Amino acid sequence: MHPVELEGVLAIVLSLTIPIVAIIFGSIIAIRKKQSETELRRLLIEHNTDIETAKALIEEKEKKSNKYSSLRWACILIGLGIGAFADFLLGLNSVDGIYFWIIIAFGIGLGLLVSFFVELKLQKNEAKEE
Repeated sequence: MHPVELEGVLAIVLSLTIPIVAIIFGSIIAIRKKQSETELRRLLIEHNTDIETAKALIEEKEKKSNKYSSLRWACILIGLGIGAFADFLLGLNSVDGIYFWIIIAFGIGLGLLVSFFVELKLQKNEAKEE
């Protein structure tokens, strides 16, 4: 088999396998979560836990929205843009080359690092205000 044909077959197999694996693992996680909730309810009933404590344990905690997610995404995208711009300045405009992806990954990593330090500083300022 020619290497180009092999790459095509591999791409098709992976594009079909990845969603199937994701669905299987998602289902397994959902089933285990349901089993653990059922086990918790059973234990609460067996140990005669008072109603308020049982409600507090059983009710799902409100998902705490990450108020810094917009900041994180902004820094990632700015880092991506800086990486792409650096690639343009270096004249490596070939998407096929590994250097393009290294520079893009470096830009994204730099964006995440900046986001981390900005979030850390904002959290410290919030802690001082409280």
